[in-house]
Amino acid sequence: MPRLLVSVGSPTGLHTRPAALFARAAARQPVRVTVRKPGRNPVDARSLLAVLTLAACHGDTLELATEGDHAHAQAALDELAGLLGSDLDSGDGR
Repeated sequence: MPRLLVSVGSPTGLHTRPAALFARAAARQPVRVTVRKPGRNPVDARSLLAVLTLAACHGDTLELATEGDHAHAQAALDELAGLLGSDLDSGDGR
């Protein structure tokens, strides 16, 4: 199961707008991706409500993981990690 740790880059954390951008990007992936805070259960990255329940703040470390050994798993993790690590509040319309 491929995994990747990433720090939340949005200055205000994963509030509604950044979480929605992240969940939409996760829904476009060819593999199922989960996200979790260390010590907590993973949630479906495609679910806006589930992502919001993480209450992730700027700088929090999150773990992304894919289920199964799909050829596109690492690319999906890399893309989503890039989003989480960026400033999704910048208004660039991602």
